[in-house]
Formats: sequence, structure tokens, C-alpha cells
Amino acid sequence: MIDRPFRFLLFTLLPLAGAAAEGPPDLAPLMDEFCIDCHDRAAKRGGLNLEATLEDGLSAHPEIWEKVILRLASRQMPPPDEPRPDAQAYDDAVARLSAWFDAKAAAAPDPGRSDSIRRLTRFEYRNAIRDLLGVEVDVKELLPPDESSQGFDNITLGTLPPTLLNRYVQAAQKISRLAAGIAPPSPVGRIVRVAPDLSQETQVEGLPEGTRGGVRIAHHFPVAGEYEVELRLSRDRNEEVEGLHGTHELEILLNNAPVQRFSVKPPPGRRDFSQVDAHLKTRIQAPAGAAEIGSTFIAKPPTLEETKRQPYDANYNLHRHPRRSPAIYQVSITGPFGAGADAPPATGGPVFHRLPKDAADEETCAREIFTRLIRRAYRRPATEDDLAGPMAFFRDGRGEGSFARGIEAGLSVILVSPRFLLRVEGDPAGLPPGSVYPLDSHALATRLSFFLWSSLPDDELLDLADRGELVKPEVLEAQTRRLLADPRSSAFITNFAGQWLHLRNLDSFHPDLRLFPDFDDNLRQSMRRETELFFESIVREDRGALDLLRADHTFLNERLARHYGIPGVRGSHFRRVTLAPESHRGGLLRHASILSVTSYAHRTSPVVRGNWILGTILGTPTPPPPPDVPSLGDDPVAAGLPMRERLAAHRADKACAACHDLMDPVGFTLENFDATGRWRLLDEERPVDASGGLPDGSAFTGPDELERALLGHSPLFIRALCAKMMTYSLGRVLGPHDQPALRKIVRDSEATGHRFSDLVAGIVRSVPFTLRKTSP
Repeated sequence: MIDRPFRFLLFTLLPLAGAAAEGPPDLAPLMDEFCIDCHDRAAKRGGLNLEATLEDGLSAHPEIWEKVILRLASRQMPPPDEPRPDAQAYDDAVARLSAWFDAKAAAAPDPGRSDSIRRLTRFEYRNAIRDLLGVEVDVKELLPPDESSQGFDNITLGTLPPTLLNRYVQAAQKISRLAAGIAPPSPVGRIVRVAPDLSQETQVEGLPEGTRGGVRIAHHFPVAGEYEVELRLSRDRNEEVEGLHGTHELEILLNNAPVQRFSVKPPPGRRDFSQVDAHLKTRIQAPAGAAEIGSTFIAKPPTLEETKRQPYDANYNLHRHPRRSPAIYQVSITGPFGAGADAPPATGGPVFHRLPKDAADEETCAREIFTRLIRRAYRRPATEDDLAGPMAFFRDGRGEGSFARGIEAGLSVILVSPRFLLRVEGDPAGLPPGSVYPLDSHALATRLSFFLWSSLPDDELLDLADRGELVKPEVLEAQTRRLLADPRSSAFITNFAGQWLHLRNLDSFHPDLRLFPDFDDNLRQSMRRETELFFESIVREDRGALDLLRADHTFLNERLARHYGIPGVRGSHFRRVTLAPESHRGGLLRHASILSVTSYAHRTSPVVRGNWILGTILGTPTPPPPPDVPSLGDDPVAAGLPMRERLAAHRADKACAACHDLMDPVGFTLENFDATGRWRLLDEERPVDASGGLPDGSAFTGPDELERALLGHSPLFIRALCAKMMTYSLGRVLGPHDQPALRKIVRDSEATGHRFSDLVAGIVRSVPFTLRKTSP
């Protein structure tokens, strides 16, 4: 028997399977009878005025009805304390309403409209420079960070302000010198500082065995020559070198090969520490191009006395957990020194694929070099107009120096061109406003490469685009799977996952050291790396996306394993670890990275965690709180209560209850994990109460049952994941016209268990990805 308050939805949606051709029915009479009390013009419960919405017809407000579909699919409406239908009634209502909108979308595809002009993000710029010129640059030193919207930084990028353009000009000058192998007019310095809360008591992954602490720095030497590397040790507030007891051996490495060793020891009487590290500098001969500078200490055997005195892994705080050994604070790289005339460039690299045979061949050679680079940089064949600027600058630069200096001058023009810095999707001429048209092959190549590589299309992709073959569905799908399998898709893994799962917020997570004394940057980095490697394993092994929630393994190093209380893991390198049920680890919801970024510095936050699950996992986020509602910390009545009681008092305000009734029960089921992701049974000497539930009215306790409940809503999770990937791929906020495409991806991938490559391929062949609409 179906409860009366829900009958209006069921009866109004039953006819919708065939309504695409006939039009939606008049729902006003049913609304007046069954739901006007909550959703009329006066009450507008939840901000929804169904009375006016139904008068206008379903087609007039697709954004409202798409939200209704999500709320019904997640069983959030009607509220749990109201009479509710059975499962079959929910499923029928969602299916019929979805079918009507899907049929409408199939009859008249609407791909939406991304910005016609969008500049490269800082991350995309770095990768594009790497793939175009073979130069690795630290973009944080060159360009300001991008603003984020809807969780992604590739959305609000439609402008190129003058101040940013000036930074691009400076970056282009520096990068073109590096790519052309031109020595700077005078030695150039670079300073790299180590994170202040990094403990340096154990081996750093990637540095040689038998070493302790230190840092690895990717560096690009502009020319072969002599460079100075100088080290400075970490000091406390009294300007004393921390942890300096006895003599320590310190090495500088070039590409992991030792080039210089120093001894460091305390000054006489431990008085003047200013000269302790004054001698830690040397000149090295470095080849041109990308290299790695390392600096590290030779490890000493641990002593029993040190082990007893310091039970924590964190050793960077002067008062709580002082360093047991000295640590590196910064590394300075300066040079080149004594550089003479420019050396002839070597052939075979990304820039100089050939050199001129003689002076008469220089113009032709330069033209070939720029034609090849422009094709990659502009993502289409070069035109005479494209070549005019670089060739003019080449002639000027060649007149002032060598052939390489001419190439440097012309290359700088390419790197500041809007055709490189901006992704432009222009509408074909002659189409009426609001027309839908297919993207051409070059636009598809650019969309695909920036989606999966955050970088430029490669030659194979451009060759297919030049021949017009990329628009063929079978070719596009084959290229999608090729790009996803390529190592360059690691950019998708780190960039998409870092934003989708909020991993970037880890850098700003600094827990209260009085409560979490064992936290340091080593642990922070290990948390992030675990989640990146876990997500990468799903992508590389092409497993079903639901394994993101239900995995029985993870990736650990010794630091993180000790944090989790998992024995038998030694060393700084990460390895795949199969987990026992009693470890309480596995899928994403159990990762310390996610549990930390959804907590506060001094405590967990069931509210933040619950909202993260609703928004990220189920795709049904709650709206932001009204501006006049006080925060939890501002409530003097609840301030002294345990968290569960404080939130109960907060929900007593009806303005707060509408959202907190949805978020809080979900977040409570993760309360066994503290603010840094450790498992706990007590909170402030009280047993942890991890009972809660989902907005569908289900009640359960702990993360095991939460995972099972979420897997029961697996289509919602797959849709939410695909919605985030589609947002990331298109660089725009999704609208109601995108929802039919998302539902199709979920349906089409069901037969393969939602295999990850099938989800990505579904996005690439979708209407929003392959079509575009002219401006209205």
C-alpha cells in the first residue's frame, strides 16, 4: 500500500514514459491535493515552490525536476519522519521521470556551452611546456595559483588580465632560454626550502639506502657548466642548529651520484652556530638539461637511549619533539659560472630536431623548427600568419648572436601567443544562435588530451585530427583508451583526484600538536600518496569504480603503516598491502587523507564528513547554511556538550535541522576515526558512538555498514563520479541538460561492472563532450 503523501509524485510520473511526444500532463490538481501544504507559494519548504513550477509545466523547469530525481533516487524525500513509499514505488517514479527527460534529450540534444576562450591552468601550462620543449619548470615560481570553482581550477579561466600576461611574458623569456640552451647573462640563483614540519630522521624515498633525511630537487640546467650548490641547516628560535650532537656526514648528489661530502659538528662550547654550515657549498659540473639535485645525511645506527627518549615519529618541534639529528633547511643552486660563448645546440631534442647545414640553410631550418613547434603548441597545423611573428623575431635574434639565440627569440613569441595560452573553441560561421554542431577533429583532440593528460595533443592525435578521422566514434574511443593507458595520464590521476577528493587541502591541514603530537609533513605526504596510488591502481588495472569504496587493500609505507597500527611494513617506499578486516582500512572512506581534510585541527567534524559523503560520494550535496545561522562554535549553550549532543542542540533550530538531519547521521558513522584518521574506541575518555544512517532512513553503525549502505546506492556513486569527471573534462558547471548523458554512461557501463575505462570512454563519446552549441 502506497502512503498518501507520496501518491501525488507516483501518479503524476506514471504517464511520463510516453510523454516526450505528447507533452507533460497538467499536474496542478494533484499538487493542490497532496503537496501544497509544504511546497506552495507561501511555505516553499526547502525553497521549492511546486505550485508555480507545475503550472509552468515540467519542460519549463528541468533543473528542479532533475533535483527531484536525485532526491528520490537517494530516498531523501519525503523526509524519514513522513510517510514514505516502498522501494518499488521509488524506483518506478525515478525511472519514469528520468525516461521522459532522456527521451526529450535524445530528440533534441543539448550539449550546453563551455566558454569559447579559456586559458591554461598553471598545471596544464607546466605539462604543456614539458611536452612541447622537454623543459621541467617549477610553475609555482613563475605563475600565481588558479582560483577554484565547483572544486576544480579549470573553470574560472576565461580572462587574461594584464598582470598575469606580464607573468607569462617573463616565464616565456626564461623558458625559451632554457629550451634553446642559452646561458643567462649572469649567474641565476634558485632557493628551495624544505617544509618546516618535515621530520628528517629516516630515509627519504628516492634517496640512496643508508641515508637519512634531506631533499630531492628537480632542476633544469640551462647549459653545461659550473654551478654552485649551497646548503643551510635548520635552526631553532635561538639560532642554534637543531639536533646537532656529535659529528654528522652530509652529501650533495647529482642524479643520485655523490659529488661532495661534508662533516658537520657543533661549534666549540656550543656558542656561535653561525659558521656551522658556512662551508656547506661546492661547485659542480652539470650537464645541460633536466637533472636531480639531492642532499642527505649519512645515516647513523639508532641508539637505545634515543629510542627511549623519543617515542614519536615526529621530530621537528623545538619544545615538544625536538630533532634528534640536524636537518636541511634550504638548498641554493646558482650558476652557471664562467660561461663563454653559446655552445652549438645538440640535435635530436624537442626543439632542435635538426640544425642548419650552413648559413644559407638557417632561415629554412628555423622555419621548419617553428612549424613543428607551432603545430604542437597551437594544436593545429601552422599557417603563414602563425609563422610571421616567430620568424621576424628569429631574424632579430640571429642578428645579435647565434642561430640558437634566434630560435630563443622566436620561441618566446610562440609561448606568449594567445593561441598557446588560450584554448579557443570558435563557432562556425553562418549558424543561427543556439544551434548545436559537432566539434571538429582538432577541437576534439584538444579536449581529449587536456582531459586525460592536462597537456597538448601528441603527434598521433594531431595526425588523426589533420586527416579528420578523430570524429569517427571508433577512432575516438581507441584514442581515449590509448591516452588513458599512457604514463602521461598520471596527470589525470593526480590532478583530478587531488581536486575531486580534496587532497590539495592537506597542505593547509595542521592539527593541534597538543592533541596529535605525532603529526608532521612526512605523515601528510604519506597520506596523500596512499590515496593517489590507490586511485591510480583502479585506473591502471581498469577495475570497476565501485572498488574505490570496497577495496581490501591499500598502499603503505612504514610511516603511514605505523599511524594505522599495521605491522610488518618497513622502509620509506610504498607497497601494496592486503588488509585484514581488523585493520579497519580499505576504500576511500578509510583513508587518513580524506578523514583529515574533513576534520578540524582539534576534533573530527561529523558535519563536514557527512556533507563530503553526500556531495562527493552520492552527488547530493546540501545547500550552504543561511547567513544568519550561528556556527556550531558560536553556540554558548552547546559549547560544553559532547559532539553528538552539541549537534543535537544545533538541530533544534529549524533553520539548521533541514540540512543537519541529512549530514550529521552520515558523519557520525565515521567517528571511530579521529581527526588524523587513526582508529579509536574512546573520545575524550568516552566510548565512541558511531551510530548513524543515511537520508533514506536507514540506520547503522560504523564504517563497515556505511560502506555496505553506500554500495546499495551504487548508481548514485557512479553518477556522482562521472559528473565530477565531466565537469573536469568540460571545464564548466554541469546543468540539467547534462543529466541524460550522465544517466546513459551509468547504464552503458553497468554490464562491465562500471569499469573505469568505460566510464571515461562514455564521457568522451557523450553529447556534452562531442557537441557544442552556438551562443544564444
